[in-house]
Amino acid sequence: MRRTPIRSTAPTAVERVRSILAAAHSMTVVSDGRYEEVRRLDGAGAMGYFHLHAPFEGAGAGAGAGAGPGDRTSGRIPVRLELTDIAPTPVRDRLRARVTLTGLLARPYDPDSAESTCMEFGQGMLEDASGRSYVTLHELEATELDPLATSEAGMLTHLVDEHAELVPLLLRLVRPLPDGGVLRALPVGVDRYGLTLRLEYRRSHRDVRLAFKTPVRHVDHVGPQIHALLSEARRVSHTGRLLT
Repeated sequence: MRRTPIRSTAPTAVERVRSILAAAHSMTVVSDGRYEEVRRLDGAGAMGYFHLHAPFEGAGAGAGAGAGPGDRTSGRIPVRLELTDIAPTPVRDRLRARVTLTGLLARPYDPDSAESTCMEFGQGMLEDASGRSYVTLHELEATELDPLATSEAGMLTHLVDEHAELVPLLLRLVRPLPDGGVLRALPVGVDRYGLTLRLEYRRSHRDVRLAFKTPVRHVDHVGPQIHALLSEARRVSHTGRLLT
């Protein structure tokens, strides 16, 4: 009997890492005990600045990416890339996630180099409110970039700045319905699978997902998906006091 595939309603850890690497505007490079802030990532993302590749094979490869800081037994230099994912809208607690990539360099890191730096990939880690997840280079390379990744910030700020009156309407789709304790609701994320709203209470907040009918395949298709959510919200009968 053929099974119906389960439809994804939220990005996986590796999809989130892929998006953060592509959309990042800055990152911290830690190598040789030095911290370098890189702030010229616009348009190219982190992977336009670092080229990730699989571990070298052959003599000396045994040191691997697990070598400790300052290790020189393989002639390669440990490096760590640190990136933060910050919500583009003025929500409470704007830090959405942290991404850390570790690996090895064939030569000392040069912050002034105009060339992409080759990095032997060791491990990737995503940290968010749900905990830690680890990703491999193979997973990153096999994962399609979310078509909204580099446009998300502009979309969300446009929604807040130009169509703020629509956000309370979307609350009709939240299940269970929010109670009267919600002080504010703002969009905190959008990806190919749906829109995330952050509901802020007096002493806490929580995120809720509103899934699209189908995953978005192109950035131009997100508008109709959001309009579909709004149309559904207008049709939904609701009780209780929501934000006005």
